[in-house]
Amino acid sequence: MDWGKGRSSDNVEQGSGGGGGLSPRGGGRLGLGGLVVLVILSLVFKRDLITPFLSGDGTASQQTSGQIQSTTAVDCHNPANQQIDFVCRVFGATEDTWGQIFAEHNARYVQPKLHLFRGSVQTACGAASTAVGPFYCPGDQKVYLDLDFFQELQNRFHAAGDFARAYVIAHEVGHHVQKLIGVFDKADQARRQGAAMQGATGLSVRQELQADCFAGVWANRSQQRLNWLQDGDVESALNAASQIGDDTLQREARGTVVPDSFTHGTSAQRVKWFRTGFQSGDMASCNTFAGPI
Repeated sequence: MDWGKGRSSDNVEQGSGGGGGLSPRGGGRLGLGGLVVLVILSLVFKRDLITPFLSGDGTASQQTSGQIQSTTAVDCHNPANQQIDFVCRVFGATEDTWGQIFAEHNARYVQPKLHLFRGSVQTACGAASTAVGPFYCPGDQKVYLDLDFFQELQNRFHAAGDFARAYVIAHEVGHHVQKLIGVFDKADQARRQGAAMQGATGLSVRQELQADCFAGVWANRSQQRLNWLQDGDVESALNAASQIGDDTLQREARGTVVPDSFTHGTSAQRVKWFRTGFQSGDMASCNTFAGPI
């Protein structure tokens, strides 16, 4: 991936107030899959379900810092820090691509922020730790990323390559697109009317698969603009999507697969919907809420 062709974003920030105030006190350590479930439910129900678990007492606990930490802009124009340069340019490419797509539909793309942190962070959706992985908070319209996740993506999930990393960012930006077009509100309304969130056909899975599809749309359209993909790049993104499917993660963690607890979709589904978006380049192809998935 010739990511140097991308424009650096001006919307990348970092916390300037330390780790963010998480204070585990004797609570159990939840694996990645379980934390993903907690953060998704926290986002959907607009409640902090993560901190109570980390406190170990099952009730809301007082956070040590009590505030959302202050932020400072990241210097995206410092070529000496290649990792920062990379995320700034990929994020800038999401801004330009989605800005173009929204304009084609006579709409304005409201750019999100990318917040980089280490260890733990306070957000409008509550407190979160690195173990959650990258996530989007609709409450403050920010993508949160601990750069150490990229190393975990390579070592634990066997998904190497720049475009695999770009896919992770594009997926979270896909959630921001959902926020702007009203998917979060519609999913919350359906939940209140009794629709299931978890499970193989639940709203959470459908929402995540749509974000994968939107990541594919971005990949298609950014390639048209920048011609920056190289041999093997698309395969690396598809491999990343496959490695973080619910069935693959559950099989790795517990040796069995429990579809009733799915939140993100199977490996095959994640690959299918990313490919759908990439092949079409059209948001209209990403209606994961209608029919089988």
